[in-house]
Amino acid sequence: MLALGVIQPSASPWASPVVLVPKKDGSVRFCVDYRKLNAITVSDAYTMPRPDELLDKLGGARYLTTIDLTKGYWQVPLDADARLKSAFITPLGLYEFLTLPFGLKGALATFQRLVDQLLRGMESFAVVYIDDICVFSQTWEDHVSQVRQVLDRLQGAGLTVKAEKCKVGMAEVSYLGHRVGSGRLKPEPAKVEVIRDWPAPHTKKQVQAFIGMAGYYRRFVPHFSAIATPITELCKKGKPDKVVWTEQCQEAFRALKEALVSGPVLANPDFDKPFVVFTDASDMGLGAVLMQEDEKGERHPIVYLSKKLLPREQHYAAFEKECLAMAWPQETRALSLRAALHRVHQPLSPDLAAPDERSQRQAPEMEPAPAGLRHGRGPREGKCQPDSGCAVPERGPRTSPGHWSQ
Repeated sequence: MLALGVIQPSASPWASPVVLVPKKDGSVRFCVDYRKLNAITVSDAYTMPRPDELLDKLGGARYLTTIDLTKGYWQVPLDADARLKSAFITPLGLYEFLTLPFGLKGALATFQRLVDQLLRGMESFAVVYIDDICVFSQTWEDHVSQVRQVLDRLQGAGLTVKAEKCKVGMAEVSYLGHRVGSGRLKPEPAKVEVIRDWPAPHTKKQVQAFIGMAGYYRRFVPHFSAIATPITELCKKGKPDKVVWTEQCQEAFRALKEALVSGPVLANPDFDKPFVVFTDASDMGLGAVLMQEDEKGERHPIVYLSKKLLPREQHYAAFEKECLAMAWPQETRALSLRAALHRVHQPLSPDLAAPDERSQRQAPEMEPAPAGLRHGRGPREGKCQPDSGCAVPERGPRTSPGHWSQ
């Protein structure tokens, strides 16, 4: 780091310890433990972009280019005061960073703000998550021009890219743990292999690590929350750190693995076309699937949504759960699109008054469906239970991906 000009000898009154962390390949990662410094650092509230929204923006782009910045944080200089606070102690003496180090509380937000400001005005053809940039276009001529614009901005800011990690003019690329391109989205095969080979957890932390990894791909798994319930119950406050791994937990563990290993593929959304949403309610949770028709009239899933019911909600009557299943996606990405509505629960009809106060409170949340609800059979093949209510709002004005949440 001295040779790279990243650090210099220091006389700072601050000092943080160094931690050497072994890597999987046998090498050692140099880390500075900034926990004491972070504890007294004012938080930076800059908003990080949502990975799912960035992936949705790529849509059906024909040409994709990914750009990876070389040691991103180390390309951001520190001012004199910040350098003193970044000091760390070693057997060879005290040193301080000249550039933004890893591990500082505000480092992530600082770097994201930098790249967002740098690429401002290019949101229609470029997305960025920390140091990962993706340029997407429909024509080759546009793509060449837009990639050049992005590279010119990076050069003007003095930032460098890691050429061996860049992919230029591809039909499909790896981005944020996914394979995306040609209007399709699927999990990164290498990440799926990690989930497939994941051993049964024995502690709370190991359970949380698995749920965190599998949950990142929950959009590919119908009824993820309901399936994962036996496992997530182990993480409740008051449960022992050493978990009791039951047969139900093992079955849920296997089901989540199989759902991802089976090679799920989702379609990327086209915001110029109408959407269809199917919702479902069960004893343990709610589920929904956002779908869209292709040129042949065939429906393809865009995203699966799920939510575990609260203990009090599990005692609701079937009618109330069905109403909740239709009201709940209003808080997510699904019904905010106002697609078209189908449902199978016969009592859920627009000309019938809600039978109780709770359903009446939920009714206004379903009002954005202009044509109300129509009775019909729900989709099969795991998208929605055939004997439950499936709701889809009538076509209406589309919204931008920024209005979505999962």
